[in-house]
Amino acid sequence: MATDADNVRVGLNGSVFIAPKGTAAPTDLTAAWPTGWVDLGYLSDDGVSMEYSTDSEDITAWQSLSPVRKVLTSVDMTLGFTAIELKGSTISLYFPGSELTEASEGVTQLSIPAAPTPDERAIGLEWRDGDITNRLVIPRGEVTDRGAITIGRSAAVGLEMTVSAYADSAPEIAVWLSNDPAWAPA
Repeated sequence: MATDADNVRVGLNGSVFIAPKGTAAPTDLTAAWPTGWVDLGYLSDDGVSMEYSTDSEDITAWQSLSPVRKVLTSVDMTLGFTAIELKGSTISLYFPGSELTEASEGVTQLSIPAAPTPDERAIGLEWRDGDITNRLVIPRGEVTDRGAITIGRSAAVGLEMTVSAYADSAPEIAVWLSNDPAWAPA
């Protein structure tokens, strides 16, 4: 197998976007994100972690000591990131079902519900490495895990979140667009 250092990629910078579930997603890499998509702003310098895993179940037979077949039982895809801009879009994503209202002139109140309802959204991720752009869209997902909010003098206040992708009406759990020449179909 040949190796090529020109195919090694890094995420020099990028953004995470959210939109209401059902919002049209970008279909190319050059157009701006369509109306409805909101950039969450600055993320911690850890960037975004993407995980994809599958589970399978062994089927065994009386006549064999080893499995005779494996059946796919689940697919899981998540994005993890820490938003360090505290603004309406990041706070409402971290606290599902919360409401921002004006308590008095110049004072905003965040009402955090005791029993939040599901808060499914469309989630987008874009990152660049020089002239190479990647866009990943999860049409249906939700923040399913949250880290502690640490408030201190030596680091930005961060909202650590993990988004889980859910199956949509399409056969895909997500769509990944790239202009990476190394991806060209054979």
